Amino acid sequence: MSSNTEKPDTDVWDRNRGVIRSSKGGWFAGKGVFSHGYDMMNDLVGNVSYMQVMLMNATGRLPDKQFAAWAEAVYICLSWPDPRIWCNQIGALAGSSGTSAVSATVAGILSTDSKAYGARPIREGVMFIQSARQKQLQGFTAGEIVELECSQHGGKPSFMGYARPLAKGDERIEALERTATELGYTTGAHLALAYEIEQYLIEHFNEGMNVNGYIAAFLSDLGYTPEEAYRMSACIVASGVTACYCDTRDKTAGTFLPLQCEDIEYRGKELCSVPEK
Repeated sequence: MSSNTEKPDTDVWDRNRGVIRSSKGGWFAGKGVFSHGYDMMNDLVGNVSYMQVMLMNATGRLPDKQFAAWAEAVYICLSWPDPRIWCNQIGALAGSSGTSAVSATVAGILSTDSKAYGARPIREGVMFIQSARQKQLQGFTAGEIVELECSQHGGKPSFMGYARPLAKGDERIEALERTATELGYTTGAHLALAYEIEQYLIEHFNEGMNVNGYIAAFLSDLGYTPEEAYRMSACIVASGVTACYCDTRDKTAGTFLPLQCEDIEYRGKELCSVPEK
């Protein structure tokens, strides 16, 4: 039993009891709806895109249309209607089970809060390239940065933003590079370093940068933090999940990846036979 007899400080709870405070915005009857200081009906509707508003709600700052257009391209690149991708597979299974579109899509989004695909890897990618940039400013070369990271991962280049399972290269990077050029963006210090790291990986490990690495470096050059990148990416797979839900929802129930008992490889303890009576 704890010997700590100090009473918890409940003043902060008392001050917030029975009242809701928001530093983001809200609806004021007779006055309007406000978000981050903007009158939504008069300042935002018809003047900015939904992507701009979504990014503002994630970061607290209204981005320009240039960045919102680039971010929209990222959303397209990371939301494919392919049911083999695990977040989409959840949507497809939900559709085959007859659930609602909302529950299927939300479940698919939740699965991307993982270490391998979706919002969290983007945050970790930003953390890596910003840390790498700090090392570069301290005098480390791209090769030294790679070798240091590899030494922490069993000698393999398994750090966030580089290498890709099942395929070499990443066609999404080329699409985003083309979009960035058309929008007038140039290569910043983080992205330049990301390319140097990629070149070293190609020469020594036959691996390259994936779209996560490109996005992370691009966002870092624009001054976004890892947490902001994560929040901006929260719904990044939603469209593909919904598409896969719709595909199976309109088909015979239970026909998406059905299994027979013999399809399952049992690796547990040996089954005990039940003695006959």
